[in-house]
Amino acid sequence: FILGETCSALLLFISIMTMFMSGVVAIFEYDLKKIIALSTLSQLGMMMFSISLGLYELAFFHLLTHALFKALLFLCAGILIHGAGNTQDIRSFGGLSLNFPLVTVCMNLANLSLCGVPFLAGFYSKDLIVELACQYSWGIFVLLMMFICLSLTVLYSVRLTYLSFVGPYGGGTSISVCESDCSLVGPVGILSFTSLVSGPILSWLNFPAPVLIFLPVFLKWGALFFVGVSLLVMLSLQGLTYSYKWGAVSKFSGLMWFLPWLTGQGFSMKTLKNA
Repeated sequence: FILGETCSALLLFISIMTMFMSGVVAIFEYDLKKIIALSTLSQLGMMMFSISLGLYELAFFHLLTHALFKALLFLCAGILIHGAGNTQDIRSFGGLSLNFPLVTVCMNLANLSLCGVPFLAGFYSKDLIVELACQYSWGIFVLLMMFICLSLTVLYSVRLTYLSFVGPYGGGTSISVCESDCSLVGPVGILSFTSLVSGPILSWLNFPAPVLIFLPVFLKWGALFFVGVSLLVMLSLQGLTYSYKWGAVSKFSGLMWFLPWLTGQGFSMKTLKNA
């Protein structure tokens, strides 16, 4: 019993730090594919967080919903990269909503589902995990970190949308003819439909009865408060990420907090040099 609690606490710590690290790194990242990959890492941390609390069915439920809207996000990203002259730097995008209106709608739908906006696929799984996690007695630090990680997801998702579709033109080339290719747009439309309806359908299939959760008012409003704060931080970061004082933080985040070097690159570089 003690060993099980120790493993759960260790998994809880690793999952929260994984969500936090991937969210912070995604804020300072400009590679479109890396941002989406980091969001995948963040959601994997959410699944492990759910498992650490003993919510195994919810973790599997979030895995299913996440697979649908994340596949939509990757497909839309591929269309944008193909239509923007094979560039992945979101600083060279800007104003793509005029050239890619359909992809813009579908990609924002996937981003909103990733953020857990109500009645989209991601809401039905993420909201259940968050509300049930609020009922566990792990302490205020765990709850605070969970809300911060949720706000980081909103922050880098809104930042991606702003720099890609709303912000000023970045100077790259764009080809709007991509949306006339049915082989590209067809799967995007199907996945967009599943991102809208898969949440309640999978919820009805996975759970035999509805769950009624009672929480204090401050916890109910906690997620909304942190989301609002993250939006304000995102707006302020747009003018600061290019400044000198944020250069060290951006470089540190771009190197993934030196974790790749600690986990494999340092050892592999030495072995390759000796080979």
